[in-house]
Amino acid sequence: MAFPERFSNLPEYAFPRLRKLLDVHEPGAEPIAMTIGEPRHAIPDFVGPILAESLAEFGRYPVNEGTPELLGAISDWAARRHGVTLAPERLMAANGTREALFNAVLALCPETKRGRQPVVAMPNPFYQVYAMGAMTTGAQPLYVDATEQTGFLPDFEGLDPDILDRMAIAFLCSPANPQGAVAGRDYLARLLELAERHDFVIFSDECYSELWADTPPPGVLDVAAATGAAPERVVMFNSLSKRSNLAGLRSGFVAAGPQSMTHIRRLRAYAGAPLPLPVQRVSTAAWADETHVETNRALYRAKYDLAQDILGDLPGFRPVEAGFFLWLKVPASIATGEAAALKLWREAGVRVLPGAYLARNSGDANPGNDYIRVALVAPHAETQRGLTRLRACLYG
Repeated sequence: MAFPERFSNLPEYAFPRLRKLLDVHEPGAEPIAMTIGEPRHAIPDFVGPILAESLAEFGRYPVNEGTPELLGAISDWAARRHGVTLAPERLMAANGTREALFNAVLALCPETKRGRQPVVAMPNPFYQVYAMGAMTTGAQPLYVDATEQTGFLPDFEGLDPDILDRMAIAFLCSPANPQGAVAGRDYLARLLELAERHDFVIFSDECYSELWADTPPPGVLDVAAATGAAPERVVMFNSLSKRSNLAGLRSGFVAAGPQSMTHIRRLRAYAGAPLPLPVQRVSTAAWADETHVETNRALYRAKYDLAQDILGDLPGFRPVEAGFFLWLKVPASIATGEAAALKLWREAGVRVLPGAYLARNSGDANPGNDYIRVALVAPHAETQRGLTRLRACLYG
């Protein structure tokens, strides 16, 4: 049976591709994994007891959009963190943000815009589900390079006005995966004004928003409220994966304007998989508690300092501003991130992800080609060993 034509140009996903590159070779030392953004800090202490107390609820069908308690906890968190008031009907729980991001495109991207094929724009490099959502709806995926020259954020303002008029959705990830760049309030305000002028919706992926070095990153919801932007102009996504080290819980949420949320919930009623009630109970407690988040943030800040100490004098090194990735430009003598990843594995046993695997070609070039993504998720001592080996192997 033929693969659908709209997916025919889809490259292999990053991690199977990485296994094909590396796993045919023996590691040069005891392996250290610095590839996937899977937090390895301890999960909060309250998770186990809450799961045990609610174990029998695995026998019940869950509430599709989220229990009132969970939506209330998310609303309270948004008020504390962003100073915005979100009614429960503007929120929906989700099986992590990957599901929410994909399904929101299906719910909100029109078949046409102004009589033409709609455009779904996204930063390049990017989280791969953005493109999958666009392809599934029949929209044109537009990869907007986020490079050193643009502050590692997509320059949507520089797009052709004709493209902007066709845009239905613009994805933004801040703090950015993989570069860690933060969209400031001025950037977000300009993007909101651009969205109003050209009538598109901003999908703001803020899954790394609770991990920062010095200053809490602004969110699209608080900037939209401050500038008076229409509630339907923005859709925001967040989760417990990074904030609370609960990647396997698969618990996130989406926040949107009332009309948008009506469409999102309607689609989920037919095709979504609601979170099991015990998961919702844990999620309620996690959104209500900041103590474990502050502890988690401190652990990452120590590793930011570690990266600065080990790599800070290298040309082009950028201190981590937020999130938990290093976006490292490889030495010119090595040429590509893929070559660097192979060298690190074969000579030092360090496993990193080539930047090109997270991006698409823009013209003849791939904006991730000269980079590697290094995840600072392992315990402190292991991260120190990995970064020390990385420096010795790649930079001498």
